[in-house]
Amino acid sequence: MIRYALACDHDHPFEAWFGSSSDYDDQAARGLVECPFCGSHAVSKQIMAPAVAGTRKRDAGPDLARVQTMMMQAAREVRSHVEANFDYVGDAFAREARDIHEGRSEHREIYGEATPAEVRALKEDGVPCAALPPAPVDPAKAN
Repeated sequence: MIRYALACDHDHPFEAWFGSSSDYDDQAARGLVECPFCGSHAVSKQIMAPAVAGTRKRDAGPDLARVQTMMMQAAREVRSHVEANFDYVGDAFAREARDIHEGRSEHREIYGEATPAEVRALKEDGVPCAALPPAPVDPAKAN
């Protein structure tokens, strides 16, 4: 396994694990590497220091599996809350968010679909929006 520091064209930094460097290259070429913050597929590797095993004994640090489980649970809870309490507006999200922000529509919490260009335009115009955590992956479909 190899861990890459990545960033999208909107300067959102994130990390991802791949089986090999060729796995990253293949997935990036097929448009499968996506920014978890905005959904952009324009992702590139960033400079990072290699993980080199030292000779000094260190503290074990956090249990990464436990931290990952906690983060995934928090993401599921956020998504569940939004789905239960916000109005789903589908691909009309950008238009609805702008109408609410500009007072042309009654204030309500919404979620839906938007392209990276639509999200960029909303943010440039000061319309508050954020990416919804992705739906949980079906373990039977995970690689």
